[in-house]
Amino acid sequence: MKHITSPDNPFYKELHKLSDSARQRSKAGRTLLDGAHLLAAYLASGKQPLHIIVTGAAQHDAEIQALLKKSGNVQVTQLDDALFAGLSELKTVSGILALIAVPQVVIPAKNSGFCLLLENIQDPGNLGSMLRSAAAAGCDAVFMSTACADAWSPRVLRAAMGGHFVLNLQEHADLPMVAREFGGSIFAASLSASTSLYASRLKGNTAFAIGNEGAGLTKELMELCQPVTIPMPGKVESLNAAAAAAVCLFEAVRQRA
Repeated sequence: MKHITSPDNPFYKELHKLSDSARQRSKAGRTLLDGAHLLAAYLASGKQPLHIIVTGAAQHDAEIQALLKKSGNVQVTQLDDALFAGLSELKTVSGILALIAVPQVVIPAKNSGFCLLLENIQDPGNLGSMLRSAAAAGCDAVFMSTACADAWSPRVLRAAMGGHFVLNLQEHADLPMVAREFGGSIFAASLSASTSLYASRLKGNTAFAIGNEGAGLTKELMELCQPVTIPMPGKVESLNAAAAAAVCLFEAVRQRA
């Protein structure tokens, strides 16, 4: 096992750029998974990481040692604790990182039966929560506009809790084009809609369009959707975008069961 102690090491510099820069992740087509849970989910999806990075304490961690065995012949590098902490946003370091290739896929919208269209979702926590809900609900695809947060950033990956690895994800999607090609009904939550989500038929090919946390959907995309309202008997004006997405997805799950 190679041991890196200097921040000037070329491999460490590459890792630091990936942890810190969406542009670098996009350019390299790689990202980092931080923590045993994410690596376990990645391995469970049938994929293998490109490289695994650990701290010295990992040799005494049974969970990490089990993951290393499952990873087969993947190269492992140990970092000094201070260097490892420089790659992680976690207050308590996880002890293990995995370097993976970001899937490069183009998903035909007409082949999807249950999906999300996410427009300009800029909060990484919200985006990750939506991906986690989509995975839990059994969506087959998620299409994201160019102005969405980087789907493969550490914060989004943590919030999605492995959802990335069971979904087909397409970033930089032309959502109006996706909507036109989709062979089913596309619904969008709207406070001004006259039709309730719960009165809508969600059993066929179904998509939900979720817009920016403050501005909502653009007019162009909204015109391609069927507006529905989520009944809210409580005294609040609206739901968080991630909460609204979850409500919509799981009403569809209830109807399709």
